[in-house]
This record gives sequence, C-alpha cells and structure tokens, in this order.
Amino acid sequence: MVVVAVAAAVGVLLLAGAGAVPGELTEATPNRYRYYQNVCTQSYSFVWWDWARWEREIDWMALNGINLALAWSGQEAIWQRVYLALGLTQAEINEFFTGPAFLAWGRMGNLHTWDGPLPSSWHIKQLYLQHRVLDRMRSFGMTPVLPAFAGHVPEAVTRVFPQVNVTKMGSWGHFNCSYSCSFLLAPEDPIFPIIGSLFLRELVKEFGTDHIYGADTFNEMQPPSSEPSYLAAATTAVYEAMIAVDTEAVWLLQGWLFQHQPQFWGPAQIGAVLGAVPRGRLLVLDLFAESQPVYTRTASFQGQPFIWCMLHNFGGNHGLFGALEAVNRGPEAARLFPNSTMVGTGMAPEGISQNEVVYSLMAELGWRKDPVPDLAAWVTNFAARRYGVSHPDAGAAWRLLLQSVYNCSGEACRGHNRSPLVRRPSLQMNTSVWYNRSSVFEAWRLLLTSAPSLAASSAFRYDLLDLTRQAVQELVSLYYEEARSAYLSKELTSLLRAGGILAYELLPALDELLASDSRFLLGSWLGQARAVAVSEAEADFYEQNSRYQLTLWGPEGNILDYANKQLAGLVANYYTPRWRLFLEALANSVAQGIPFQQHQFDKNVFQLEQAFVLSKQRYPSQPRGDTVDLAKKIFLKYYPRWVAGSW
Repeated sequence: MVVVAVAAAVGVLLLAGAGAVPGELTEATPNRYRYYQNVCTQSYSFVWWDWARWEREIDWMALNGINLALAWSGQEAIWQRVYLALGLTQAEINEFFTGPAFLAWGRMGNLHTWDGPLPSSWHIKQLYLQHRVLDRMRSFGMTPVLPAFAGHVPEAVTRVFPQVNVTKMGSWGHFNCSYSCSFLLAPEDPIFPIIGSLFLRELVKEFGTDHIYGADTFNEMQPPSSEPSYLAAATTAVYEAMIAVDTEAVWLLQGWLFQHQPQFWGPAQIGAVLGAVPRGRLLVLDLFAESQPVYTRTASFQGQPFIWCMLHNFGGNHGLFGALEAVNRGPEAARLFPNSTMVGTGMAPEGISQNEVVYSLMAELGWRKDPVPDLAAWVTNFAARRYGVSHPDAGAAWRLLLQSVYNCSGEACRGHNRSPLVRRPSLQMNTSVWYNRSSVFEAWRLLLTSAPSLAASSAFRYDLLDLTRQAVQELVSLYYEEARSAYLSKELTSLLRAGGILAYELLPALDELLASDSRFLLGSWLGQARAVAVSEAEADFYEQNSRYQLTLWGPEGNILDYANKQLAGLVANYYTPRWRLFLEALANSVAQGIPFQQHQFDKNVFQLEQAFVLSKQRYPSQPRGDTVDLAKKIFLKYYPRWVAGSW
C-alpha cells in the first residue's frame, strides 16, 4: 500500500514517499503508480504551453495524486548536441526535425521533416521549460519519465557512417517517404549503443534522472521482421543502451503496438519483446485498457508489471464521450486477474481539456480498492461539487448523460469524434451513435432549466455550452440526413431547406455560441502558438503548424480532421465553407440532373481547406456574448422541432 498524506489546510497532496504529519488526513491506495499522459498529448495539448500553464497542470496532477508522468520537453535540443557530436551538419539536423505541432510522431519514428524546421529559439525555450517542469514535479515527489533512444536515426547518419546497417521503414499515416519511412538502426550495429548511450548521458547530465525512461520503437509501424529473435534483439539493444548509462534504468513502454496491430503481434512476437528485458525492468502501459485491454491476452504481460490505462480521447477532439462503466470496473478486474502484475492506474488521453467527468472518475479510481458502487449517485455528487451547490435538474441532466453519451460499451468505443459536423462532407457519412439522442436533448433542457440558479458558476457555463454544442452536433447529423434523403429523392426544395438551415443558420449559431467562452476560441488556440515565438516570422510559422494539425494534418490532408476541434472561428471559416460548398454541389446536381461527383468535390474542397491553413486572418482571443442567452436562443429555435418528432 502507498499512503499519501492530504494536507487539509492547503489542499496539497504530499505524494508517495512523504510521511504523514499529525493532524493530516491519510488515504491508502492499492496502486503503486498513478500515471498520466500519452506521447501524443505533448503535441495535441501541451505543445504551445508556457511555464504558467505547465505549473497549473502539474498542480492539478498533484491534487489528483499523479506520481508518474512523462517529461519530454527539450529532448530535441539534446539530440541536436548528439547529432552534431556524431558529425551531422546543422542543415541535416534541421531537415530531420518536424515542426513543433508534430514532434510526438517524430519522437516515435513515424515522421521526420514535416512542417519543420525547429528554430534555435525553440530549443532554448524548451530546455528552460523542461528544467522548471522537472523541478516542480520532483518537488511533489512525482517520478518524471525521461525519453530514451528507440533506434530511429536521421538519414544523414548514413553519410557520416557509410557502413551503418539501417532499415528504411514503411510509410506511416498516408505520408510518403519525404516525411515518413524512418531509418531504423539494426540492433547489432556497433553504432546503436554509442548513439543510445550518448543521448542518455547528455540528457541525464542536463536534467538528472529518476531512472524511468520511455521509448517506442515500433509505434504503429510494422517491424522489419516477425522473427522472435529479431524482435528480442531490437528490444535488448534499446534496454542495454539505457543500462549502459543508468544501471537502475526501468523502461516504460506504451503497449499500444500490441493493440494496434494484433495480426502482427502474436504470442511469439509479444513474448520476444516482453522476455528480452529482465522482469521488473520493463513497465508496460496497457494504453487502451478500458476498451481493448492487452493484459487479458498476454497472461498479464507474461509477468512484466503493467499499468491499467484509460486512453479515452483521440486527437484532442471535442465531443461528449465516455465509457464510465467500463472505466469503473476495469482496474478491479485487472487487479483480480489470475497472477496479475498490475501496479497502477493511468490516464493516457491523446488530448485533454474535454469531458472532465471522465478524468475525475479515473483519478478517484487511483485511490479506490473497489469500483464506485453507484455511478448515478457519483455523477450527481460530481455535479454538486463542480457547481458548488446541488440542483435537482442539474443532477438529473448528468444522470441522463451517464446513461447515454458516457455509457459507450464494447471494443468499438473510441473517443474520436466522427460527427459529420467535423468531417469532410460526402454522401456516405455515418450518423449512427451509441446512445439515444433523446437523452442528450432532455439533459440539455434540464441543464438550461437550472441556469437561473447556477449561471454564476464558470464550470456550469462551460458545461452548458458543451452540452449545447453536442446538441447542435446531433442536429447537424439530422439535417444532413434530411438533405441527403432529399438529394437521393431529387427533391430540390427539401434539399435547399434542410441544407440552408444546416449551413446558414445552425453552424453560424454554433460559432456564435462558441465565441462566448475563451476556452472555445480559435484565437486563443492560435494565440498560444504565436506567443512562443520571438519574431513575427516565427509566430506565423507556429500558427501555420497549429492550423495544419487542427485540419489537414499533412500537406495533402494526409490524416484529415483527425485532430478536429469545435472552436469559434474554426467552425465559421473551415467547417461552414465546406458544408456550403457540398450542399451547393448537391443542389446543382439535382437542378441539372447530373450525378454528384465526390472526387471533383474533394479536389474543390481541398482548396478551401488549404486556404484556411495558409490564411493569415487573426481571430478574437476574448469572448463575446452571453453563453446562457445564446444557448437558450438555440434551444428555443430547435428543441420544439425535436419534441414534435419532425425527424
């Protein structure tokens, strides 16, 4: 058991290792580790943060009992020193690194070069930031996880060492080899331990160490060979480069690779990786355990310790989503699994700042021996704590949300918003949902009913906006279905009516609503990126990085809309123009009696998407309008039609 003292007077948690002080409350947890982050979170959420924002996050981590977390800022500055020492030129290094918004995938070997290079000021600022992050985390008794060498190298290494044995990996994420197809060192090559130990030695010299290191060699990439001997050798090479510098090293491995490509990772292949590191020196994150746990099909990772993680969110999307029942039951099931080697719980979202109720539950489960016995009572109490006062209608709204959007079950559950609202329009869009939309609309009504009593709460206003946003998302799907049916029936008047409401009334109303809260402003999002810069040209570069990630995710829409957000400005100038172009094309098709050409539309709409990315238009960073009034206005216009059953 780990005992954590809670300083009741100031509300600060003294994490594992601190003794209890007389007069303090203590709480015991069955979990040695309460882990936080995903390698992708660094890019989808943290990339533009300054120290003030990082400090707030680390304080949140402390108050929620987190004691193990990634600390990966500044590593490119260390790599730059290593590459220069090896004989690479500065130009070769600049060509290798991705832009800031895509560093997560550069670090895992998926990408290189894309939307780079990194300015020299970036390295300086990130080094400074990493020192402050580490100091703050360590002051709370947390264990920061530092990066280690996973085996990927710049192509320029082959110029410096012509005899080096490397494999050119396959492409990733629909990128061609200009930006993917990374070079992987052969585990037996004598350069492997040299590069690995050079990096870790320089890293530890700069930042110190807490002896846990993260590295992912085959993240969403098929290894060059399925032979267990090769996989064991590749794993051993990474681990031996760690212990050459730090004999106490423990390797933190994201178990996503086993889940993502199950057809490749059979028992022999998984066993080769897990068995190549001494037992207890590999700590595996069962990253998506609430939906697709790996421990159950690997005999608890064949004896290696693992952390049961909730992934929950993909791409940092907005959208009400959760699998609270699976999350609530999951850790206990893993702990009771035969010969379980579970040593903790974790939160591993790709992006944060959404669905706070899900993370509140998961944080609490880090302290519980058993599941929450009554989730309906728990969400009712959550609402009261969140708003500072209990309100029957607010509680009822949250119970409806628990039964619907937060009650996804089965392996198909993914917190990735695929609503037509945020996808490139087509006639084949899927509008199905796992819940009854009536529950969302009724919860919307109930939350609005409680507004006179709760509107002074910032958290309430956020939730009201988020639920109204969700209701509009549902309405977009319904009007899209109506427009599609009208197109297929060649009913031009009905098509123009449904399409007109969707693109010229509903989406502008959503943008106006989002503009009432600073947390839903594109201007705030892009302003964070610009604030990191030391010149106007650098600010423009960072802003373009950010715009690419939100939309095209590559020069040709390679991972289009994966990181979609619903932000004021993004709805108005990216999603809305796409919908108007699509509906206009459908109307022209019906009017002229010719089939709609999706391929031609895709070419035309790409011009709009690319124009948004390259635009220099500035957006407000201050909210305008009243959230409650705007939510009520949308409700009064659209809720009666829902109740009338017009769909």
